[in-house]
Amino acid sequence: MAKKNNKKYIFVVGGVMSGVGKGITTSSIGNLMQSRGFSVTALKVDPYINVDAGTMNPTEHGEVFVLNDGDETDQDMGNYERFMNITLPHTNYMTTGRVYQSVIERERKGGYRGKCVEVVPHIPLEIIDRIEKASKKEDAEISIIEIGGTIGEYQNILFLEAARMMKSKRPDDVLFVLVSYVPLPSKVGEMKTKPTQYASRTLNGAGIQADIIVARSEVALDDKRKEKIAWSCSVDKKSVISAPDVESIYHVPLNFEKDNLSNIILKKLGLRARTRDNAKWEKFTKKVETAKKPLKIGIVGKYFETGDFVLSDAYISVIEALKHASYYNGCKPELAWLDSVKYETDKKSLEELKDYDGIVVPGGFGSRGIEGKINVAQYCRENKIPYFGLCYGMQIAVIEFARNVAGIKGAQTAEIDDTAKHCVIDIMPEQKEKLKKKDFGGSMRLGAYPANIVKDTIARTAYKKAEISERHRHRYEVNPEYIKQIEDAGLVFSGKSPDGVLMEIAELPKNKHPFYLATQFHPEFQSAPLNPHPLFMAFVKASKK
Repeated sequence: MAKKNNKKYIFVVGGVMSGVGKGITTSSIGNLMQSRGFSVTALKVDPYINVDAGTMNPTEHGEVFVLNDGDETDQDMGNYERFMNITLPHTNYMTTGRVYQSVIERERKGGYRGKCVEVVPHIPLEIIDRIEKASKKEDAEISIIEIGGTIGEYQNILFLEAARMMKSKRPDDVLFVLVSYVPLPSKVGEMKTKPTQYASRTLNGAGIQADIIVARSEVALDDKRKEKIAWSCSVDKKSVISAPDVESIYHVPLNFEKDNLSNIILKKLGLRARTRDNAKWEKFTKKVETAKKPLKIGIVGKYFETGDFVLSDAYISVIEALKHASYYNGCKPELAWLDSVKYETDKKSLEELKDYDGIVVPGGFGSRGIEGKINVAQYCRENKIPYFGLCYGMQIAVIEFARNVAGIKGAQTAEIDDTAKHCVIDIMPEQKEKLKKKDFGGSMRLGAYPANIVKDTIARTAYKKAEISERHRHRYEVNPEYIKQIEDAGLVFSGKSPDGVLMEIAELPKNKHPFYLATQFHPEFQSAPLNPHPLFMAFVKASKK
């Protein structure tokens, strides 16, 4: 049993290539450790110079996930929260930029008392300090740290050095999990372990020996491949964990247990299990397996294309929230990525929206594709197609309604044209000075804020309570000068800030539309497999009909 002063640390690192599942592996290990009775937290290391993820390109890096305390982080922080059903603080996320910034600020303030401050050891020591503080703050017995990127990259070598130093100081309390891809070339017809062998040896070059190797592949590893990886990479065969493709990411923790992963980890860390209870998670995965009714949802966005490929990770929390709600309603979601730019130039293509059970317009920034989104909102409103707008998706719905129902001709958002005659969406007063100073990093309205929900509305029926708290990420809001005119025309602002100034939810009355609702906040950030978000549940129910 772990003592309070004997905390355990599990580092998850990746080999061969990125995108093979370090984040899901980290989340799954956390899920399993919880099921064995331990308090767990998770940290993400992003080897970018950016201080936070807010200024990173979503088509390259994926979604910006916002924490309750307002930190803009990597999307894997969302996976940790979803799999472990916990709320994480900003202390659990670090970037190269954030680490260097702290060291430089300390040096400027004389915090090193005249010492020559060097990359080694001071940067790794700062990293270790952050890891230990996060563990203490969360009162976690086991902390799982995912190091972003791939072994062998220059960017993450200092984080690996920090991990090596921790292992050297506390050999019984630190564990390394290597997640490596095992390809199965179609023309060869045989799994190839050589890339994993190289990854393991590259890790050795950083002074680290993997304790466990999670082998990602299309199909399960056979014994021969496990044996080869074991003796080539200096691990015992039982510590080579097969991680084949599965029906959903939520099956991964249970799939790991087929290779007895939780017991292997506990044994290596010198811990004894207190319980073995993952019944709620197993019940959820049964819902995934038994969901049969197809549910076609179109997601109208602008962050899909990356060369000739589609990066749906830009909206990963939206996708997962739709899945959670769909599974609970016995539906199998069929998601389609719809480029909003198309609906600007080819209005006839709007007819295809009738092929979908529901439409989601998620968050975003900038002018590209905005008129296409406005056309989508109008088409959904007029044709009674369930519409769910998120952040920018709410502003789009308000602009469309103002133009075409409230009679405010030329209604626009100041984000696109701040000289427009009718900016029904305007910049928040406190944001104006920040934009003048070009203070873009971490300066939006970020994190959890309370809101009051109006009676007899779709939102109130969904939440079943009058007060809520949701996470935000925006600079613009519904202009108070136009609220009465828009409300008089029939749009209901069913959620408002406690002082009544900020419009948080907009909807059409139940008797006017099956589901036409949009939020200024991001409800997707608080949806989890064991707690699907009430608004996503309401949207899916309406779409199912």
